[in-house]
Amino acid sequence: MDLGRIGVWWSGSWRAVDEPELDVAAELESLGYGTLWSSGGFDPGFPPSFDRLLSSTTKIPVASGIISMWTASPADVGPAFAELDAAYPGRFLFGLGASHSAIVGDYSRPYSHMVTYLDELDALDTPVPPDRRVLAALGPRMLELAAARAAGAHPYFVPVEHTAYARSILGPKPLLATEVAVVLETDPAVARALAREYASIYLGLPNYTQNLRNFGFGDDDINDGGSDRLVDALFPWGDAATIAARLREHHDAGADHVCVQVVSESGRTGFPLAEYRELAQTLIVS
Repeated sequence: MDLGRIGVWWSGSWRAVDEPELDVAAELESLGYGTLWSSGGFDPGFPPSFDRLLSSTTKIPVASGIISMWTASPADVGPAFAELDAAYPGRFLFGLGASHSAIVGDYSRPYSHMVTYLDELDALDTPVPPDRRVLAALGPRMLELAAARAAGAHPYFVPVEHTAYARSILGPKPLLATEVAVVLETDPAVARALAREYASIYLGLPNYTQNLRNFGFGDDDINDGGSDRLVDALFPWGDAATIAARLREHHDAGADHVCVQVVSESGRTGFPLAEYRELAQTLIVS
């Protein structure tokens, strides 16, 4: 499945802030982005939003980033995937993850649960083929599972050092599709404030904070909204050329695909299409 080198990751409304009547998905496809990633949310079952994104576009792949294994069972996913693949052949990539204990409550043995989930998914009459699924993965066991039982891995909220680490665990062939949040803002104080607001929820989730500690960030970096060092490591910010250079670092470290999530004032109320348009002029040719 060809995802392209640069995609779009978004979990909020797919209606533009300034042009709510515009079909954002079709616009992003026309701008040249390679894949549209959308959160699966936490409602029970398989979300209907992916069908809407696929129906709004013609060729671009659509990926779930992610559907939680705790809210959508294999029995939910298999038939839904089959329906999407019949309607839009070869265009949907199933991203599956374990989420976080603070969100799902009962979080016992997430790795074992993921193995069982994949076993049950493979046993269905309508399975999701391994080459059409990716796993949210940070640590070595889940990265190894992503290489063995899926097309690859979809890490989230990671510095470039993790991208290099993930590639070393996955090996050369599996897909590495890394999410990177960016701030299209040249004022350091404004850019870091936006990044800290976005990061606040993630810095309260142990999976992410432990992963950051593994890459040399300590309490002084993680507490109180995140140090400048941490914010600058996680969030490419500045003008489009500066952001493009920072994203290339992830590609150089081993990412096949980088899905870009814009953090902005406008993103609080809708889709920040103006920022994605500006970035496309630089990112798509980089």
